[in-house]
Amino acid sequence: MYTDKTLTCKECGNEFVFTAGEQEFYAEKGFVNEPQRCKECRDARKNANKAQREMFVAQCASCGAEAKVPFKPREDRPVYCSECFAKMKEENND
Repeated sequence: MYTDKTLTCKECGNEFVFTAGEQEFYAEKGFVNEPQRCKECRDARKNANKAQREMFVAQCASCGAEAKVPFKPREDRPVYCSECFAKMKEENND
């Protein structure tokens, strides 16, 4: 069937293993080309295209801790840290 192959990354030049399981997955999906980059270079390439989100610092309205949020807080709306937000969400689902 399939056996592990050692390939060379065209980005960094390091060798990486294209496992038998990965080859089987590629075949199931109909991919005909072997991967050209190692996992680290593929991940770096994916993340380079993503826009970095600007984070804002606010004070949690529940516990008073510092909360980092991906939106600009408004004075008329409370902001919660991750833990307090999760607790509130859990309480509302009960």
